[in-house]
Amino acid sequence: MWELVLALVVLVAFVFLLTNGMNDASAVVATMIACGAATPLQAVLWAASVGLVGAIFSGAAVAQTIIGLLNVPVSHQLLLVLLAGLTAAMIWNLFTWKLGIPSSSTHSLVGGLVGGAWAAYGASAVVWGWTELYMGNAELVGVAKIVASLIISPALGFLVAFIVQMVLSLAFRRATFWVNKPLKRSQWLLSGILAYGHGANDAQKMVGIISLALLASGVQSSVEGVPAWVKIACGLIMFFGTLFGGWSIMKTLGTGIFTLRPLHSFNSQFSAGAAVALATFVGAPVSTTHIVSGTVIGAGAADNYRMVNWNVGKHMLVAWCVTIPASALCAAGVYRLLQWLTR
Repeated sequence: MWELVLALVVLVAFVFLLTNGMNDASAVVATMIACGAATPLQAVLWAASVGLVGAIFSGAAVAQTIIGLLNVPVSHQLLLVLLAGLTAAMIWNLFTWKLGIPSSSTHSLVGGLVGGAWAAYGASAVVWGWTELYMGNAELVGVAKIVASLIISPALGFLVAFIVQMVLSLAFRRATFWVNKPLKRSQWLLSGILAYGHGANDAQKMVGIISLALLASGVQSSVEGVPAWVKIACGLIMFFGTLFGGWSIMKTLGTGIFTLRPLHSFNSQFSAGAAVALATFVGAPVSTTHIVSGTVIGAGAADNYRMVNWNVGKHMLVAWCVTIPASALCAAGVYRLLQWLTR
């Protein structure tokens, strides 16, 4: 029976990663499509290909952060926790994707894992990290690290984009329309950097989950040395998720926040790429969608804050506050159902 549960965990992890690609990966190419730097097909194929490379050749820092979120015994029951968490996160991803809300797959995954572990073992099964933070620990861990990264990353993207937009507007104040051509071309490189970071950051989350599942089922003796097939499979799933695309979210980011010109898109790609790369380097799981949203709002606010659709930001904040508790509650319910089915 537990072999079947392991297979289900891996299958649901892949489906979640597919919805992640549909949800988050659309943010990678939204701005360059909106400003005319590439056609939708060109941009999506480029982002999917580079994201595949990032998923396969990235390190394991983000995966270790996800693994460190739980403090539970290594047993078959852990498989049920992972299956419940992934199922709840996937349900929320599909719900927000259908509505075109730029929500965070990372938020839903964290909420799902926390809810599943809490339902199975109690609150002590979650590495909250609040005690270490209160004691002045220099290194954040567990939920504290993830929540901090999810808060800081879009704020950092907003701030960097705001400053860069002010600088670029001053530098190009006498420029004519000829400057748009090199700005559009440069976005292929910048979107590639962002796509690589997205593939590395998001694929590592599922690499960590599958590693835990293999450990709990006895297939692996440790979470170190992840099999190559796991990274390759996660990269391919992300590739196809990006190809399917979250077109409604792409429209929200590309045209629903601010009317983007090549300079704004260049700024957004640069700022978001830097934020995602930094987060991946330090092992912080982040939301590409929220970072890109923050950079678009930052660039627009620096140019003309009256033209920014601040309602999108408000909706994003509401989804931000609701996602983790909603996913956690859903995961707790799914875990109880799985527990009953496997008795």
